[in-house]
Amino acid sequence: MRRFMRYLILAALGILFIAPVFLLVSGSFMSRWELGEYLGPLESGEGFLRWAWFPMYPTFSHYARLLFETPQFFTVFWNSMKIAVCSVGGQLLLAVPAAWAFAVYRFPFRRLLFTLYVALMLLPFQVTMLSSYLVLNQLNLVNTHWAVILPTACSTYPVFLIYRGFSSIPGALLQAARIDGAGEWRIFWKIGLPLASNGILSAVVLGFLEYWSLIEQPLAFLEEQSLWPLSLYLPEISLSQAGYSFAASVITLIPPAFVFLIGQDYLEKGIAASGLKE
Repeated sequence: MRRFMRYLILAALGILFIAPVFLLVSGSFMSRWELGEYLGPLESGEGFLRWAWFPMYPTFSHYARLLFETPQFFTVFWNSMKIAVCSVGGQLLLAVPAAWAFAVYRFPFRRLLFTLYVALMLLPFQVTMLSSYLVLNQLNLVNTHWAVILPTACSTYPVFLIYRGFSSIPGALLQAARIDGAGEWRIFWKIGLPLASNGILSAVVLGFLEYWSLIEQPLAFLEEQSLWPLSLYLPEISLSQAGYSFAASVITLIPPAFVFLIGQDYLEKGIAASGLKE
């Protein structure tokens, strides 16, 4: 009975969490007339909202309009893809060598510097927004995608996440490689990266999921709507275009869901490794 109750509670929670996504998908196949019937109280301010789990007369008109008649959607879609991919790529170029240096090499004030790295994770964007804007403005990068990509590429969280994977490599293994004549770059490439791949890939997955849905940074640094990502484009859709908004939201969910499903195992292993103490 105890096991049955546990499964029942977990199933209820699973349905509760997946219900909004299911309703979003069902709404994307509803006709404008049906959506008007359900969402009418939002405009009139009278009565209560109603919703159906399945559309009465399914239609693909919203997807057809979105994919074949709305070129600006593809513009903001590729803006989001560019920001997310370039931000994650920049993190790999900066965070992986930094985490390797902190985990493998012994140099003065190493722990102090790493503590500062961890402390920087606690600073919200609102604290660093003004200073970041002033620096980016001096570099003439405001109102460009680089204004969003460069600060996110320098994030400190991937360093913390990848550091634990490198620090778990036995020092004797690295020393044996040096004795065999391997250089530092070869050790890093042949030993460090394969053994710490879980932490690196988990940082990639988390980074993509975060930067795909950025709101504050693009809102602060991007002025032209042609540069906006999807996270800023979707709220601009009015209630009269609810079906279009549902279809756009469903397509927006596909890339992060795909990345999460591919990297789920690496994400779990990387987070578990980052919680281990030295």
